[in-house]
Amino acid sequence: MIKLPIKYIFATFIVLLGLVGLFLLQNRKPAKPPIETPKLTAVTLALDYTPNTNHTGIYVAQKKGYYKNEGIEVKILPYSGNVSSEILVSTNKADVGVSYTEGVVTSVASGNPVVSIATIIRHNTSSLAATENSGIKTPKDLDGKIYGGFGAPFENAVISEMIKKNNGKGNFKTVMLDIDGIKALETKKIDFVWIFDAWTGVQAKRQGVKLVSFSLIKYGIPDYYTPVLISGPTQIKGRPEILRKFIKATTKGYNFAIQNPEESAQILIDSAQKGMFDDKEFVVESQKYLSPRYTDPDKPWGVQDEKAWTEFPKFILSTGQIKDASGSAVTTLDFTKLYTNQFFK
Repeated sequence: MIKLPIKYIFATFIVLLGLVGLFLLQNRKPAKPPIETPKLTAVTLALDYTPNTNHTGIYVAQKKGYYKNEGIEVKILPYSGNVSSEILVSTNKADVGVSYTEGVVTSVASGNPVVSIATIIRHNTSSLAATENSGIKTPKDLDGKIYGGFGAPFENAVISEMIKKNNGKGNFKTVMLDIDGIKALETKKIDFVWIFDAWTGVQAKRQGVKLVSFSLIKYGIPDYYTPVLISGPTQIKGRPEILRKFIKATTKGYNFAIQNPEESAQILIDSAQKGMFDDKEFVVESQKYLSPRYTDPDKPWGVQDEKAWTEFPKFILSTGQIKDASGSAVTTLDFTKLYTNQFFK
């Protein structure tokens, strides 16, 4: 048997090792570059009140990732009763906000321009309400009674008009509410109050308080949008694509809430501060009431009509209660500048 010198064996081993290394090098898969997380564009949103079922679609869009899919991150500003969503939006401290037709008209008239970019609910779902045992049967019976008000300049004019439309004089006394409206009715501190059917109406029912109510739009008041989503002229001009993405994702959120009220209600509960909604069933019941009212079956969610932005604004301006910054009554506005549907196109 021939023995090879050790140096030849070692050399052979080195050659083989090199060949194996070369083979592996040639067949190695290139390393994947690290996946970069796309940077999201911040969009700030100011609420008109503490979270409730008017806002559900926004929280759904957050939870489901609809905003993220559009490349935006919506930051909901903490609600404060000291500054309105209209002021935050008109001063560019918020990109978008939740408001209502009266708020838009009042803000524009006072020199703080905002624009409605979508309606959250298709028709007005608010009413005047009294307890069933109050003896009040029609809006005419509100004459001479005590109204628990919230301090808005248009309240008395709207109520007076409802009473007059139903053969009354339109005279009543107003006191400012310092407690919950339902409690004020129960304790007879007031005779009637302005409620939102999807919230206060459901609340009263769950508490066993029987109400008689008069829907504004069924008793002589032009239909209008409440609530709405607003932005400002500066944001509309400077960030149109961002607002378009916001509306696209928000539309998905409300469409989901229309089809899935119970799951959407749970998302709202989970998104709110701990302890805000102690009664889960109340939120679910409110959501079940409101989900089919976000829009009509033949209407896409959010798209606004000229009629709603003409008749009611014209009515509240005619009352002389809407003032400009100097305190003078504003009797006319360019209604076409109060709203836009451009972000649905």
